[in-house]
Amino acid sequence: MFNQGGGLMLEQAPPIAVVIRFFITGAIFGILLGVFLLVTSFGIFDISDYSRELIATHFLFLGVEASFMIGALFQMLPVLAGVVIRVPNRKSLIVNGLLILGVFIQAIAFYTSNSIAYISTAIILGGGLLYGVYLMLRELLKVKTHSNTSKGMAFALVAFAITILFGAIMVITLSGSIDTIYNFDRLREFHYSFGSIGWVTLLIIAISFQVVEMFFVTPKYPDILYKYLIVILFALISIELFLNSYIDEVVGALLIIYSIATLYLLYKRRRPTSDATVWFWRFAMGTLILFGVSLYFDYIYLTYMLFISFSLSVIFSMVYKIIPFLVWFHLSSQGYMKAPMMHEVIKPKMAKIHFYIHMVSVTLLLISTLYKSLEPFTYTLWTVSFSFLSWNIFNGASKYRYTQMNSKPMRW
Repeated sequence: MFNQGGGLMLEQAPPIAVVIRFFITGAIFGILLGVFLLVTSFGIFDISDYSRELIATHFLFLGVEASFMIGALFQMLPVLAGVVIRVPNRKSLIVNGLLILGVFIQAIAFYTSNSIAYISTAIILGGGLLYGVYLMLRELLKVKTHSNTSKGMAFALVAFAITILFGAIMVITLSGSIDTIYNFDRLREFHYSFGSIGWVTLLIIAISFQVVEMFFVTPKYPDILYKYLIVILFALISIELFLNSYIDEVVGALLIIYSIATLYLLYKRRRPTSDATVWFWRFAMGTLILFGVSLYFDYIYLTYMLFISFSLSVIFSMVYKIIPFLVWFHLSSQGYMKAPMMHEVIKPKMAKIHFYIHMVSVTLLLISTLYKSLEPFTYTLWTVSFSFLSWNIFNGASKYRYTQMNSKPMRW
């Protein structure tokens, strides 16, 4: 893994605890989300469908996905953009702590409609996330020579900031503190659009331009995609603020083209062996194609499920690449000759088992859009999937501590 300035050095990399902390947070939120959906599906406590949907959506996109993506960015910025965030442990603790606290306060706000909880959500959750965006975007803007990946990261972070600001305006409006100055439903659409396409999808695309070739030894992406796709997608969701006609269809077509290109590159990879991380990417691109197609039709719930399938598949693949690399890299850089090899940190067999669980879970998730009676089975398997992921993260991270405690580093 190399950055724009050459290689990754230990001084540039954040402490391993920074990334692990966010990843564990995301995995635990995934378990909590599964339990929440399972319990509420039986009607054990009184909650409206609207509140349940809001809580679940934000547990997923903030508690789960934002945790994984922010953690990955702390690691990827030095690798892919040559950006170093100083004092990362303290700063990441602030972001992580405010994120966790804010998501729970937000859930209370959605359940109780309490005005103080809504205001607290805007301050704590919005403030914590904007602080994280500021830390990263400030350093990215200092880069003199940008790659399309670093530019894409910047666009994604700007989209995330817009998403957060729209969200803050909405929760303050719900608190009754201000009157909405815009059509609330339209503002919610922009919030979702910048969050899903602008933040999640643009970041995945930006990172894929380097990691697909790096991890899987594939040819490069076509120049036309590499240079223009992210800018065009960001422009389209921005134009949607003023012009709604056919934007979704154009976005869908572009995502289908990107997905097909990625699948082709994975097919042409020079490393013939296939592992779970490749399967996760293939599965992600397959569901992204279906997501792009669904934008031509009015099946909102199915579109939502397909997007979840796409984004989580990529996240899981990246976790199974990042954790082994970090454990090996940090131990080797510290001089531990008994550092486990990357395939020993999280055994490939364990990642494959998780892939199968995830694939069945996603299939049930999609089928349950038609057959509601399957929801308890779906949420149970969802919980199992994130529990298995948590175990793999904990187990991989524990090998770092075990090596430090049971062997001595070489002194050069």
